[in-house]
Amino acid sequence: MSSGRVPEDKYLWLENLNDPRVLEWVKERNKKLREFLGDLPGKLYPRVLKYYEIPYVLTAYPVREGFIVLKKNPRSYSIELYGYDGKFIETIVDSKNISRDAIIHAIYPSETGRILAYYYSIGGQDVGELVVIETNTKKTIDKVEGSVSNIVWLKGEEEYYYTRFYRNEKTPDGVEPPAERIFHRRIGGGEELVFGEGFNTNYMMYMHPTYSEEALMITVHYGWAKSKIYGGPLRYPEKWELVFDGGDYIVESVDYYGGKPYIIYYDGNGLGRILEASNNKVREIVGEDERYPLENARIFKGMIISSYLVEASNRLRIYDLEGRLVREIVFDKPGSVNWLVIRGDKLLYKYESFDTPYTLRLLENPLGEPKTLLEHRIPLDIEVRDEWATSSDGTRIHFFTVKPRKEEEKKIVLVRGYGGFGVSLKPRFIPMIYPLLEDGGLFVQANLRGGGEYGEKWHHAGMKENKQNVFEDYKAVLRLLKEKGYKTIAWGASNGGLLVAATITQSPELVDVALIGYPVIDMMRFHKLYIGRLWTTEYGDPDNPRDREYLLKYSPYHNIDPSKKYPPTLVYTGLHDDRVHPGHAFKFAARLEEIGAPVYLRVEEQSGHSGANPEIKARETTDLIAFAYKNLGVKI
Repeated sequence: MSSGRVPEDKYLWLENLNDPRVLEWVKERNKKLREFLGDLPGKLYPRVLKYYEIPYVLTAYPVREGFIVLKKNPRSYSIELYGYDGKFIETIVDSKNISRDAIIHAIYPSETGRILAYYYSIGGQDVGELVVIETNTKKTIDKVEGSVSNIVWLKGEEEYYYTRFYRNEKTPDGVEPPAERIFHRRIGGGEELVFGEGFNTNYMMYMHPTYSEEALMITVHYGWAKSKIYGGPLRYPEKWELVFDGGDYIVESVDYYGGKPYIIYYDGNGLGRILEASNNKVREIVGEDERYPLENARIFKGMIISSYLVEASNRLRIYDLEGRLVREIVFDKPGSVNWLVIRGDKLLYKYESFDTPYTLRLLENPLGEPKTLLEHRIPLDIEVRDEWATSSDGTRIHFFTVKPRKEEEKKIVLVRGYGGFGVSLKPRFIPMIYPLLEDGGLFVQANLRGGGEYGEKWHHAGMKENKQNVFEDYKAVLRLLKEKGYKTIAWGASNGGLLVAATITQSPELVDVALIGYPVIDMMRFHKLYIGRLWTTEYGDPDNPRDREYLLKYSPYHNIDPSKKYPPTLVYTGLHDDRVHPGHAFKFAARLEEIGAPVYLRVEEQSGHSGANPEIKARETTDLIAFAYKNLGVKI
């Protein structure tokens, strides 16, 4: 469909979640799925649940007494304190004491650990509440409601900054949502706007404190398109000023060190170089790698600790401040390092891979060996390989294959993709894949254009008018697997749901079963639902005739063809998703139903875009596996 004319939307009514007819319609579809799956989920659930019952460390911070971790447990989320010997000391907060369906998304301990802030929501919603407590007494001393994040503590630990995201209402200075502003607050007091006034719609902000310098760096992003950095003395917002303007490129903060700001600039080939930027002068410290992107960096004890992506897998490189490579930390198998947290004389990072939910490591000397504090591995003997497919324009597409070494292989493969917003699909612990591996199936994770696996040029090659490249990349991987005789299960969520939906509307013959989760699907109306306006910086603007033409050409909702034979498709979402409107999933399912396609819809009442409690996620995952197994005739 490329005329630029948008046909009448007869399923528009399914966007109204307050309409009793919609809830009844959803109830009927859930019933239809239950009848189709029969007793298979009951047989699979214990096998799936055991992987959701594996504890999973989300983040960690060094404090005076030890380190504080946010952990996902079998039935809840917890905030726990450990000593630097790795021994458990106490549970500070457990989400089950807030609500059965509470999810703790983030923690923000003060530098000493005396005060702790955490952000939670109910049922996986993005909108929630920030709670501030005294760590020792567990007494609540402050609360802030709304979409609040990125807490930065001031010395004395009685005051803090935070970022507030405006998703529905205008900012205090009258800017239309979505937008962000930074506020100052004294514990128990009111909030004062200190930064962001005048920045327009779609400008997002992230604060990076450098406690040793008593300074703050603020990265201001225009969606996923470009950014600039501000900074100055931590306590004096009136002195914060522009440090570096990235122009049409992405720029990220590294640190203040010796009174000088250091940044990562993704100009050139978009792979990232580290610059010192002070007094209107810029000096390159570390140049671009010839092939692989710099993901993030921090300065620790006079050394730059940097994380690079090499074929979508992390390795750490340590440079001195003149840009000389001092050492490299390479892991024994493909894996991820998603954060580097520095407090005082300690640096924490987490390593994760397909068979390792977490290895938490402490580095006290940039030239010394990291100490393992906490670790969990899965007792499953798997093989991980790097492989490549060739896309329609000749671009090589990397993907990971994960398979069991001992099980007799079934020619069934689960293929995960995303391809958007500069997000890199790296090796990580994914509970969904292990029952399939136990049954001899194969898991593939594809690194498509639109992601960040090969830098900003790779990202731009899959955004806006280049979005079709992402679908072609995914289809190339599926085609290669089909040629090898595999039955393909295409799986993606959010922007990955768009990927799978576009794939089956364009090339349904490449997919044997489609699993489409929490998806963006109506590319003519995504910007009118919830925070979708923000995504126009990635997808384009449907109100712009030029953008509308290419969006309409691939919009899955508008490209369903009654003459095509679609694969069995399960579309799944949650009523608590306040990021991607469930109406996308509802309308797509309704349209496929209308033409008689084998489509089913699963709607979770206590799940949102940010997830759900582990038990609910286990039940959702069980249904996905059961749906694939039933349609492929897999015996368990």
